[in-house]
Amino acid sequence: MRLYIVRHAEAAPGSPDELRALTPQGHEQARALGQRLREEDVRPDAILTSPLLRARETAEDLELGDSEPHERLAPGATVDDVRAAVVGRGETVVVVGHQPDCGRVVAALTGGPEPAFPAAGVVSVDL
Repeated sequence: MRLYIVRHAEAAPGSPDELRALTPQGHEQARALGQRLREEDVRPDAILTSPLLRARETAEDLELGDSEPHERLAPGATVDDVRAAVVGRGETVVVVGHQPDCGRVVAALTGGPEPAFPAAGVVSVDL
């Protein structure tokens, strides 16, 4: 399985945290990432997101297909949560989550250091 771990794009500050939306620049970041992934011929079998608005909006702006929110991808998600969410979802899966979770999950999956994860950053991992 190839797993694309995406950090949500830039979000506006605000409260409640669950309803923070992407900024105009965040929408641009997500659309640009989606364009790059399409150019790399990424065709996900599934796109899973944190249930928080900024992650759902990021997945939508990627324009790679329909996405599905998953409670296990909410802030605080662990490598075990990601594994449980993606099992049986196909050969190529995109997961949209939060930092520092994204970096920690990649480090746990690869056995390497935590990568930098800017807004709308992505790392692909072969499982």
